[in-house]
Amino acid sequence: MGNPRGLVMVRNRDQGCAALRLEIAAFYSGFGQPNTLCAAFEQAVLLGPLTDDGRLYVSEFGGVDWVCTFTSVQEFARNMTARGVEPEHAYRYQAVLGQRIIGAAQRARPTAVAVDIGGAAPMAFPPELTVRSGEG
Repeated sequence: MGNPRGLVMVRNRDQGCAALRLEIAAFYSGFGQPNTLCAAFEQAVLLGPLTDDGRLYVSEFGGVDWVCTFTSVQEFARNMTARGVEPEHAYRYQAVLGQRIIGAAQRARPTAVAVDIGGAAPMAFPPELTVRSGEG
């Protein structure tokens, strides 16, 4: 039976993350290409923290729901340490394909993704903004 939240299990957790990290580095160097960055994000398998009931952890900031994801266990641990979490507590995460993160979060409000927040090279992917005809 499939996972109803669209989460995926993978054998190689770094699958696609190397390419995403390279594209993020290109952006920081001033040579990034938005389409290439977005494609790398969609193909990366990122780690998303889970709530106690097994859903992706989502926080709200500025009227937008944010899913914080990580390119490695080390980046996830760094973030948890910076947040002052209890080291003896086990923190669960799920490997999620970038293109499935928003759907897996199951949010009604605009949802964005932050990658490696608090790390050396964080990157934000804001929600798609749509302008309805006649509004403006």
